[in-house]
Amino acid sequence: MNDKSASKSAGHDLDGNATRERILLEAARLFRQHGYAATTLREVADAAGVKAGSIYYHFESKEQILGEVLDKGIKIVYETVRARIDALPKDAPWRDRIAAGIEGHLWGMLHHGDFTSANMRIYGQIPESAKAKHRVVRREYADYWDQLLQSALAAGELRADASTTIIRLFVIGALNWTVEWYNPERGSFQDFARQITAIIFDGILVHEKSLGTQ
Repeated sequence: MNDKSASKSAGHDLDGNATRERILLEAARLFRQHGYAATTLREVADAAGVKAGSIYYHFESKEQILGEVLDKGIKIVYETVRARIDALPKDAPWRDRIAAGIEGHLWGMLHHGDFTSANMRIYGQIPESAKAKHRVVRREYADYWDQLLQSALAAGELRADASTTIIRLFVIGALNWTVEWYNPERGSFQDFARQITAIIFDGILVHEKSLGTQ
């Protein structure tokens, strides 16, 4: 292949990848708004600005699009969480690591809302075959948090009177739904993340020490 042909091929691949990502983004938006069953491939194609038939150049079926939308919603969050935690010093306290995980989860959720919201809204509507494939990605992310919390428990930095599984389900469940009500006009993301982290760590009640009682 000559340089001209190679350049043309690379450009075609870039265009193809961009089109593929656009299809996934529009599918996530439509799944989020209308549900999986009610969304047609023609609607996805129209929203993405491609011909209906050309969608099959990028995806074999609507279920494949669904699978990639669901996986992307989890992977975006997972990658952000890991990046935040890995950026900390190796001897960082577990409180700081959990806080970084919370901030990373919120960032991934709120900056890729169509993918993450679609993941939550349509999971109960999708075929069992799609659920089975997607559970692998969900389980991997859940395992990461379980290991994080269990390590904090072993280090004596996590309360021992609650199951780490229950803590993970509660925290991740609460964080997930922020994508439905978060309003950036109420303040910065950093301030929002700090407030959420403080509530998770310290609850909503004033502690006796802060009231000055003995």
